[in-house]
Amino acid sequence: MKSKLVNEERGTLALDDEHPYRTGAWQPNMQEYDVTEPEVIGEIPADLNGIYLRNTENPVHDSLGRYHPFDGDGMLHSICFDNGRCEYRNRFIRTDGLAAENTAGKPLWAGLRERPDMSLRDGWGARTKLKDSSSTDVVVHGGVAATSFYQCGDIYELNPRTLEPIGKAKWTEGVTPGWGISAHTKVDEATGEMLFFNYSTQAPYMHYGVVNKARELVHYIPIELPGPRLPHDMAFTTNYAILNDLPLFWDAEALKNGAYAVRFHRLPSRFAIVPRLGQPEDIVWFEAEPAYVLHWINAYELGDEIILDGYKQDPSKGITTEGLPDGLKPFTILDINAIGAHAYRWRFNMKTGTVIEGPLEAALSEFGMINPVIAGKPYQYSWAMTTKPGWYLFDGLVRLDATTGQRQQYKFPEGVYGSESPMAPSPAGESEDDGYVLTFTTDMNTNSSHCQIFDARDIGTGPIAKVALPQKICVGTHSYWAGS
Repeated sequence: MKSKLVNEERGTLALDDEHPYRTGAWQPNMQEYDVTEPEVIGEIPADLNGIYLRNTENPVHDSLGRYHPFDGDGMLHSICFDNGRCEYRNRFIRTDGLAAENTAGKPLWAGLRERPDMSLRDGWGARTKLKDSSSTDVVVHGGVAATSFYQCGDIYELNPRTLEPIGKAKWTEGVTPGWGISAHTKVDEATGEMLFFNYSTQAPYMHYGVVNKARELVHYIPIELPGPRLPHDMAFTTNYAILNDLPLFWDAEALKNGAYAVRFHRLPSRFAIVPRLGQPEDIVWFEAEPAYVLHWINAYELGDEIILDGYKQDPSKGITTEGLPDGLKPFTILDINAIGAHAYRWRFNMKTGTVIEGPLEAALSEFGMINPVIAGKPYQYSWAMTTKPGWYLFDGLVRLDATTGQRQQYKFPEGVYGSESPMAPSPAGESEDDGYVLTFTTDMNTNSSHCQIFDARDIGTGPIAKVALPQKICVGTHSYWAGS
């Protein structure tokens, strides 16, 4: 392996730290590397060309008060494939918040588990006074990597191959001051457009917008909601954007006292379907059974219907904490086994206004990815993750056929955990599932990490190649594949 240590941060976390989401597989990395000649086990497919990016929470400093896994600073991991060769890099996302805390040598902001008024400085976020860590998501749009934070903040742009910082996205100057942009921006490879939303505790409580392939804001409208909400994701079809008003959000009485307590409300799920460049008066609203959805899989148009697939939860059933260590109990809402997330389908009839809904399968999974070339169009396959019971740790891969319900599964060895796993289509592929699935793994048994490559048609046989990384990396979630 030919690697170079580029930088090492001076963190202020305690040496005897025992927090379950800052130790073990979640232990943050302080070192940034360039690896130009990594060790490869097996053979990298010659038609795998492009960049696999993954974002993750990687705290340099603690948060004030109680720490939440989503408080950590953002770090990107990038591996570039080119005709059988590859290079790996990792870099912190150099946010304003990280810079301020590095200068101060201590935490300055309270995290998600505390009241905003505990923060020592003003900040960002839908609930205000948070640190914008830009640690939630990453996409590649207009040739640059764009990172984002799920509670809304700035969009940080980087070179996707070298991870050199470019700066904050200039197009965000056109959005409502102070609102920022939520994570889970959506890139339509067919048009080069990026669709986004933001939300706030201030009316109208949500906006929706479109950025063209030249990274210029071309559309921005309000989406009026009944009050503050907690949307986490959106979906799109060829002609429409789909936003949501789901009944898991902040308690109104608690908000009056400056507290941000999340509650499940006995209200229907509401979906706003709007033409991609439509106006507020063009929105068509639908109501469905009460549920919460963290992530959508895909959406598409079929005759008079809009088909929307995602991972349904039913928070009304409660969350089981029996047998969990006390340190994990506050985070059971992150465990898909406890919340019962499973692939589910909604069918919205644009002519009659009716909704038909039901499960695609009963088995549990989340963080689904599809062939990015057909996003917003009819699809058949998705590749998702299973998790270790009680933990926010990915212990396996799932390939689901949405047409037949057939499921393939691969389980990582005990003590090995993966990342959200994008599908990299083969340029010469003749079918939707011709290509590869990639994941970064964290192996607690050998104190090592790899980028594992699977045949997208047959994940059950295990990885066909592994690329060794220079250090054991902190596990992470959201990722993106950008073909070259």
